[in-house]
Amino acid sequence: MKFEPKTFDFERSPYTGLTRESWLEAGEYMLQGIFQNIDDFEKPVVMPRKETEITYPHLKASEETQKTQRTAEVFEGLTRSFFIAAPMIQNIPDLKICGYSMADYYKNQVLRVCTRGDELYVGTYADQQDITGHENPFRAFQQTVETCALVICLWVSKKQIWDTYTKAEKDVIAEFLESYAHENTVPQNWRLFNMLDMAFLHMEGYPIQKDVMRDHAQAILNYYAGDGWYRDGHSFDYYSCWAFNVYAPIWNLWYGYENEPYLAKKFEEQSNKLMETYGDFFDRDGWTNMWGRSNIYRNAATSAFDGNMLLRESKANPGLARRISSGSLMQFLGREDFLYKGVPTLGFYGQFSPLVQGYSCAESPFWLGKAFLCLHLPADHPFWTEKENNGTWEKLEKNQVKVTALDGPALCFSNHEANGETVLRTGKVVKKPGDEHGMWNYSKLCYNTKYPWESAPAPEVEAQQYVLKDITTGELTKANVTFWHGQKEEVLYRRQFFNYRLEEECHWIQAINLADFAVPCGIIRADKLRLHRCPIALTLGSYGFPDNGTEILEKTCGKAKAIILKGKDAIGKEKQMAMTIYDGWKDLKVLHSSGTNPDSEKSIILYAETDRQKQYGYEPYILISQVITKESLEDFTEEELFPVAEVLYTDPENCGGYGPVTIRLKDGTERHIEFEGIEGKLML
Repeated sequence: MKFEPKTFDFERSPYTGLTRESWLEAGEYMLQGIFQNIDDFEKPVVMPRKETEITYPHLKASEETQKTQRTAEVFEGLTRSFFIAAPMIQNIPDLKICGYSMADYYKNQVLRVCTRGDELYVGTYADQQDITGHENPFRAFQQTVETCALVICLWVSKKQIWDTYTKAEKDVIAEFLESYAHENTVPQNWRLFNMLDMAFLHMEGYPIQKDVMRDHAQAILNYYAGDGWYRDGHSFDYYSCWAFNVYAPIWNLWYGYENEPYLAKKFEEQSNKLMETYGDFFDRDGWTNMWGRSNIYRNAATSAFDGNMLLRESKANPGLARRISSGSLMQFLGREDFLYKGVPTLGFYGQFSPLVQGYSCAESPFWLGKAFLCLHLPADHPFWTEKENNGTWEKLEKNQVKVTALDGPALCFSNHEANGETVLRTGKVVKKPGDEHGMWNYSKLCYNTKYPWESAPAPEVEAQQYVLKDITTGELTKANVTFWHGQKEEVLYRRQFFNYRLEEECHWIQAINLADFAVPCGIIRADKLRLHRCPIALTLGSYGFPDNGTEILEKTCGKAKAIILKGKDAIGKEKQMAMTIYDGWKDLKVLHSSGTNPDSEKSIILYAETDRQKQYGYEPYILISQVITKESLEDFTEEELFPVAEVLYTDPENCGGYGPVTIRLKDGTERHIEFEGIEGKLML
């Protein structure tokens, strides 16, 4: 059953109607779903598991590994559900769900998982090393992640839970936390987990190793790439927002402001820098884009707003922050397929295995509970009292597009007034050849808030990706590395390599230079082949379109061809998509698929294909196409479907072998595309 708020205030919240009371109702809804699966007060938060092949505990793993994974699952279920329960307990101390006192349940469970000899004990770092036989003295364990969630929740519910423990009980928990706080971690966002463990212990009067704290903090500072974003491992994704930009502000509050003022000041500046543009990362409805790994965490992406509001000099816009947070909350909780037996599915909406990673378990989606941390802000905080506003969306004129290009994290996002969607284009991507999950998460040409990414509908076709086929060998390859050049004169330049391998000279690797620019309803592409042998064939897919009864139309205009799809998504919202092809493409086709779309069981992908008989030689290089969308069934205009009036080539005989290309649109706009020179500023 989907969540249906009972409390509304459209005067204070004109966009969503949601209030602080509505959020408390949502928290209770989530907890009801969890505790309907717990038939005994002493049982842990281990939830029904719909998927068993990808997620842990891995059934085919060794007995020792399964033991470690089972204890990790117990701890993960406890701490991540605590993200929701802690602020609820803070606000409603006597809250009961399914007959259980929430304060009593979590107080009991927290102590048990930290107490040696208890059947729910999840073990210290040293215990985990003993179980695994010390085969890797630098190994990190999932428990480190969850200790950080635990200390945050103990802080949020301090009066109701932490302060009610005896000194001896606190010492048991502190000893457990200390074992992870000072031990090995993963050199990326995980450092913050250790930092918050130490900061919590320090706040509560326990000794810590301040040099270890400082080492972690300086490393976190050096992961910063600019524009408010941090690099996580190699990648940029929402971990920058729901980890770096939540945990660093909490660390400032607990430890940094007092003990490391220089580092704290930098973290504050960087969080505020994120706030300058982060509101535009979401669409007109406040929806979160499906992008990067761990998409099962969904609207946890909004927790960066709450993190910023913990700072001494917070720059977040409270009315916009609440509007986005509430919009993204309902994006997920407002769907019937969001829950499986009361628990968020391992998917983006319903269950969707292609996005699930092996480090997740049935309880992992409760990371989205970080969005509920806003409930620790008091009722008189501006986050709750200011009137909702919609930021950029209130300022856009009819058919206007606002484009934000950030070179640091290689992110370009465009806000389209005509359809209310936000389209994300990314760069600085490195994945291993054959890593389909990594490519889906990071290497799509575009990510759209209303069209979550589609997994492979066919071997030769990918949504929003090129697929290259070697006609001689039949080998299919996909782009696994994306270099970023940046935007100039409204055109974004990138390069993608197919089957890129570090051990090979890059000039022997097939590639395509990307050039694309925003139009009112979508993106126009004018990409250039950079190949070293032929014959080859290429396909390019549109977004995946939810197929719940779809009308398919075809139109032509001179040499250009368009296919239009009209239909509805899984929750009945009207949708429309069109793909148009121009120079460089032979044909435009329709592909039907099942089980590859996060929104609907059935889907349709439009795809362009080149001439399969291309031979090695001097031939047309530029591939021009567009994909446009609309959140209604109102017909696209002729100008929207066929916006190009003229394409001017320096080398007209062979469509862009060299020199600038000018695309003149029917509305009078001109875009000048020049690939020569991008070589000197390609970034990873």
